[in-house]
Amino acid sequence: MITGARLAADFRRLGVEAGQTLLVHASMRNVGRVAGGASTVVAALRDVLGPMGTLVVPAFTTGNSDTSKVFRNATRGMSPTETSAFRSLMPAFDARTTPSEGMGIIAETVRLTPGSVRSAHPQTSYAAIGARAADLMKGHAPDCHHGERSPLARLYEVGAHVMLLGVGFDRCTAFHLAEYRYLFPHTPTRVYRCVVNDGYGRKWWEFSDAVLDDSEFAQVGADFRQTGATREERTGQAHTVFFPLSTAVDHAVRWLRERRVPKSSELVRQDSVGVPFL
Repeated sequence: MITGARLAADFRRLGVEAGQTLLVHASMRNVGRVAGGASTVVAALRDVLGPMGTLVVPAFTTGNSDTSKVFRNATRGMSPTETSAFRSLMPAFDARTTPSEGMGIIAETVRLTPGSVRSAHPQTSYAAIGARAADLMKGHAPDCHHGERSPLARLYEVGAHVMLLGVGFDRCTAFHLAEYRYLFPHTPTRVYRCVVNDGYGRKWWEFSDAVLDDSEFAQVGADFRQTGATREERTGQAHTVFFPLSTAVDHAVRWLRERRVPKSSELVRQDSVGVPFL
């Protein structure tokens, strides 16, 4: 059984220090059997970060969008009537109460921790707890998933670090910020749509934002490893990678400029059927 004291020692050996701002993507299953479960992992992270540190996690939601891969998979084979009925029952996003989806129990534990702050984006919100939580989470524009008006840009500015705790670079959300930057100001966009509850009842909302594609992130991360900018250790039973967020984003911008070739005609064709953003 893995204890909180052991996890804290593992985090310190990895390079986590008091006062840091840390974005964590994690798999509890890969960490192993922890006494006290996810709450112990979160407590150990907060203990190492100290009172001046800040812990940040993704708190994304996909079940409220009808332009997502999740929706297409869920409604595949349904008649128009069945699809309409399914759509009418989709949960509206409420930043105060809507659970994250697919982010793991560690992220959800942070979101539910008393004192945590969640950003307002109806599909790609973040949650944070600690000294900088409120400042990092405020101003997340509802038409900006991961760009300059999102917590990712604030994390870049304050010199945050990233921890991949038992997950791969394919889960490294920081690379999305690079997608906004590598073709700026000509970043391709598409239409997104989701159902929200803004305090005045349920309504559908549509917006335009960058076309996001994480299919190359594993390779971007593999090449980033070769730069020597990462520190890698065993945390519990999980292979864990730790690195500066800004260094990773800058690497991804260069990688995308050199190796990703956007095809505008394909983007238009894909947008017409709804490109999944997650």
